[in-house]
Amino acid sequence: MADIARKANAQWMGDLKSGKGNISTESGTVKDAQYSFGTRFENGVGTNPEELLAAAHAGCFTMQLSALLAAHGHDPQDVRTEATCEMVKDGPGFKVSTMRLQVRGKVGNIDQAEFEKHVAQAADMCPMSRVMKGNVEIVHEAVLE
Repeated sequence: MADIARKANAQWMGDLKSGKGNISTESGTVKDAQYSFGTRFENGVGTNPEELLAAAHAGCFTMQLSALLAAHGHDPQDVRTEATCEMVKDGPGFKVSTMRLQVRGKVGNIDQAEFEKHVAQAADMCPMSRVMKGNVEIVHEAVLE
């Protein structure tokens, strides 16, 4: 049995190009968020699975990094991560190829080298990174402010 379980659901109506759908999370934070071919493969208004994956990874990674920093005696005052989920054409479809994590932090009692070391550790340790390991290249850039 799982220690933690979280749910989300999606609905799709119609074919791939002209259809549309919505995505919701169990918590209600995301409720009936619209997605479509246009929001996924073009720049339409709404969300898409890759954007949600990037958000999940950014959140997970940032929490993991903050925990590591605090555990090693540093003061994570403000840690921000921008995650970019990149897809490439792969045979008849697409695949997520790279997740780029750009991390900026205001952290007490640390230098740039130590910050980068903890960023690399967090990129390996966070649960979302572990899901992608071996399938998606995870690239990180760390800036200590």
